[in-house]
Amino acid sequence: MNGSFAEVSNGMAYRRSRLPLLPFDVFRREALAIVKAGGKVVQFFAYAEDGVDRIMAVLRTDKLLTAGCMAPAAYPSFTLECEQFHLFEREIAEQSGIRPEGHPWLKMVRYHPNYRGKPDVFGNDYQKDIPGNYPYYSVEGEEIHEVAVGPVHAGVIEPGHFRFNCIGERVLHLEIQLGYQHRGIEVLMTQADVKRLPIIVEGIAGDTTVGHGVSMAQAVEALTSIRPDQGAKIIRTIALELERLANHIGDLGALSGDVAFLPPANYFGRIRGDFLNLTLLICGNRFGKGLVRPGGVRFAIDGELSWKLMGRIKELEPQVRHVLDLMLQSPGVLGRFEGCGVVGTDDAEKLGLVGPAGRASGLPYDARRCFPKEYYTHIDLPENRKSTGDVYARAKIRAEEVMQSIKIVKSLLGRMLETKCVDFGNFNLAPSSFVVTVNEAWRGELSHCVLTDAAGGILRYKIKDPSFHNWMGLSMALRDAEISDFPLSNKSFNLSYCGVDL
Repeated sequence: MNGSFAEVSNGMAYRRSRLPLLPFDVFRREALAIVKAGGKVVQFFAYAEDGVDRIMAVLRTDKLLTAGCMAPAAYPSFTLECEQFHLFEREIAEQSGIRPEGHPWLKMVRYHPNYRGKPDVFGNDYQKDIPGNYPYYSVEGEEIHEVAVGPVHAGVIEPGHFRFNCIGERVLHLEIQLGYQHRGIEVLMTQADVKRLPIIVEGIAGDTTVGHGVSMAQAVEALTSIRPDQGAKIIRTIALELERLANHIGDLGALSGDVAFLPPANYFGRIRGDFLNLTLLICGNRFGKGLVRPGGVRFAIDGELSWKLMGRIKELEPQVRHVLDLMLQSPGVLGRFEGCGVVGTDDAEKLGLVGPAGRASGLPYDARRCFPKEYYTHIDLPENRKSTGDVYARAKIRAEEVMQSIKIVKSLLGRMLETKCVDFGNFNLAPSSFVVTVNEAWRGELSHCVLTDAAGGILRYKIKDPSFHNWMGLSMALRDAEISDFPLSNKSFNLSYCGVDL
């Protein structure tokens, strides 16, 4: 089919023959026009069918729009005109060997041979399979010095490398390199038995187990005849909000610790464990593994458990409010948070920041409100956003969302939660179909996109973690800042390494 980008619904399956397949120059022109007019990139990836490379885009305005095209061996880079395509184009080049001509900073993302067996597009400066072995961006001058941090970090932090170009204490540029734990998850999703998909996605990023699990389940449900009941939708929503609560509270405690204000750091560390234990009560796992499956959930919340969860949340709520006040009303905390790590609204728009990081910089987008799924269709969510784009704004957004999530969970526990539990199963996926799911995980917009072949097998499974958008935001937050601000700015974003490495 030829034509313009087509509107699609979140979590709804479509025959791929119904979706626009545009000439490349039309595809490029229309995609750039949508994004330049304020649209955002949800998905932008390549795949091969019958030996032919294709590119597909999913963009959002107030709607979700999609189209595809035949992929040329090389094409004029989209990034030269719209910064949002930057990392997506690098990923396409690495995975499919399709070169974006003129890309301003073309380099590998995860360090693996391309899936198509094509000649490498990155040149001879790379030593393959060794992340970070490429020419870093550098600033020339006698007073310039570089500071390298990682990829090995203290404690349990995942691997990632940070390269600072500085003049004195002032950071001129921060380059962030990931890819140290590439696991080939997207390829594995096309090869594994369908009943193994929930197990695989739960390991994408452990702190977003429920978010990825729900996104996968919605995609499988759209491609089959199975549907979750109302009780399962409510339980999934509760689990998503408990995941948000535990992580936001953990981040707030870590921020407090980074400015040496230890009482909130200690209180929030304990309270985070309390919220993780609520998920444990529901499904036997603190991170929600084993809870979500296509067709519903594996564990119900009966009256006794609902009463226990409600009692614990009512006990925790005043404690959370008290510690938030203690933290955010402290002059010492405000003195470090305010004006630190600023990302302005214009930069956030151009980079397409999502989640708390985007809302802290003035972008109100929240997938729970804009593209609601599960029980969010029945929940009235306020438009949260701040204008300062600093560490304080990112902390304040988290604090407000913590209280909103507590309110949501309390309201849902007061409803009927009857559900028929489901377990593992084999599902026949609709052939030659497409589905994209969009959810608001605790870091922001999370999306899974699935294409099936003529036999109902998975042709392409594309995963987009919110951190894929936001790592460049952290880099911009350090531009012209003091290098000593890095730990605090980094923690205020708290992005996922493994969510990007896949």
